[in-house]
Amino acid sequence: MHFLSRRLVMPNDLNFAGSLFGGRILEWIDEEAYIFAACQLDAKSLVTKHIGAISFETSAYQGDVVEFGLGVKAAGTSSLTVTCVVRNKQTKQTICVADDIVFVHIDAETRKPLPHGRTKEELDAIKIETPT
Repeated sequence: MHFLSRRLVMPNDLNFAGSLFGGRILEWIDEEAYIFAACQLDAKSLVTKHIGAISFETSAYQGDVVEFGLGVKAAGTSSLTVTCVVRNKQTKQTICVADDIVFVHIDAETRKPLPHGRTKEELDAIKIETPT
């Protein structure tokens, strides 16, 4: 799992109870997972096909810095399955886990699935630079 990016929880990210809104964190997860998948495959024509189990573990609050850990779970012919863990940067407590996020590589014109040409082994071998 590589923790690749961070976000600051701002007032407009909060729900009525003053904690990070679940819909906002799901939006961030989809965006971060897309960026990760696109970088892994060196392709930008990807669509989110499926997001599996989502587990909310702890809350985040205004001023917290959350970070996104991402990893490749599986690679199909035209698909890539990613796992995302969101945690509090300071406490390292897990806030949310989104498992089985499936992206499909598509032809930009026809919108049909297109082989991406990578195996899980090749993807696992990619050196990822992580922020400090």
